[in-house]
Amino acid sequence: MRIRSITVFINQKHPIQGETISQAGSFITAARQAFESAGFSVQTVRLATIPFPHIKRYWTEGELVEFARQMENFTKEAGFEYVSLGPALPQAIANYALIPAALAATQNVFFCGDMTTPNFKISLAAVKACARVIHETAPSTADGFNNLRFTALANVPSCVPFFPASYARDDKPAFSLAIEAAPLAVEAFENAEDLDQGCRQLTGNIEKYALALEKIAEHLSQQYKITFKGIDFSLAQFPEAKLSLGTAFENMGVPAVGLSGSLTAAALLTHSIDRAQFKRVGFCGVFLPVLEDSVFALRAAQGILTITDLMLYSAVCGAGLDTIPLPGDTSVEALTAILLDLAALALRLDKPLTARLMPIPGKNAGDETNFDFAYFANSRVMPVRAEPLQRAMAKNGLVSIQPRVKSGS
Repeated sequence: MRIRSITVFINQKHPIQGETISQAGSFITAARQAFESAGFSVQTVRLATIPFPHIKRYWTEGELVEFARQMENFTKEAGFEYVSLGPALPQAIANYALIPAALAATQNVFFCGDMTTPNFKISLAAVKACARVIHETAPSTADGFNNLRFTALANVPSCVPFFPASYARDDKPAFSLAIEAAPLAVEAFENAEDLDQGCRQLTGNIEKYALALEKIAEHLSQQYKITFKGIDFSLAQFPEAKLSLGTAFENMGVPAVGLSGSLTAAALLTHSIDRAQFKRVGFCGVFLPVLEDSVFALRAAQGILTITDLMLYSAVCGAGLDTIPLPGDTSVEALTAILLDLAALALRLDKPLTARLMPIPGKNAGDETNFDFAYFANSRVMPVRAEPLQRAMAKNGLVSIQPRVKSGS
């Protein structure tokens, strides 16, 4: 287990205030040293701002590109590997169209797009706008890689430490921790006598590490006067078998991820996280990124694991659809249909979900992917079962989907 990211959240202004970023950089240097001195490996340190439409409501494409480039340079100098400028928002729909150019002009800047409102409504226009961002971003590189730095959000709160979903909301600076916790699940079920024993071990290990992490974080919070929001103990993975959540699924007894039994495994893993006592932030669930997990990538390549399966598992555990390789000719309309289903699921279950979809130019369903990226396991392009939406679903406007009301006793 290691810390995937220490993520700092700031209320960035326009024009850029170098002092604010510099102060965040001083904190992140000390924070990284404190956690590493305690024996925790820190993979990355990241900075996230308030949503860029709150930094400046009306942008031109050139202004956002220049701002993104400046933020990339300022944050790199301050010691951050990556920076998120937060989501485009439904109330300022024109801003979504500016994102592809800003992604193409930078290497370490992330964006997202909100599809829902705080009062449980889906913005159909925003869903379409997110689909267009994905569609237009895909051909900016030969392998569609820039879509790694964009995700569509549904019901996602602020201060999530995992990119690209990260954004700040408050004026005061804050930080939270993203944990690469899939190895804890692999270990818990590798030699477990039964499912209950494995779940108890996973819960216990989470609590053990959380206690040590919280002690360091609270000390840093007091010392530097920065709010500690909590830990996202999602079961994030790395593309090696021993660090794969797919390995954990199959250690639990699922013959292959994607076959029946996988949903039960997903639900049990999230149940184990839910039972653990620690200061929570973000998803605190199970990540299902096809290209970041060697076993998921293999099962998808074999045709065993599908997009429909991943959407289903998100209903009981996950954070949504993540790093999904799609055919390069996937239309805006097909992307819209997928995103709309995800947004509806997020609101009906009142849980945060994201979609990071990656159409690959020139590739068709079944073709091999060929990413040269240390954090990816190559797979095959996954088929899309979606057609353009019709009638009322094809319109714009807001649609309300309230969380399910539980029956009384």
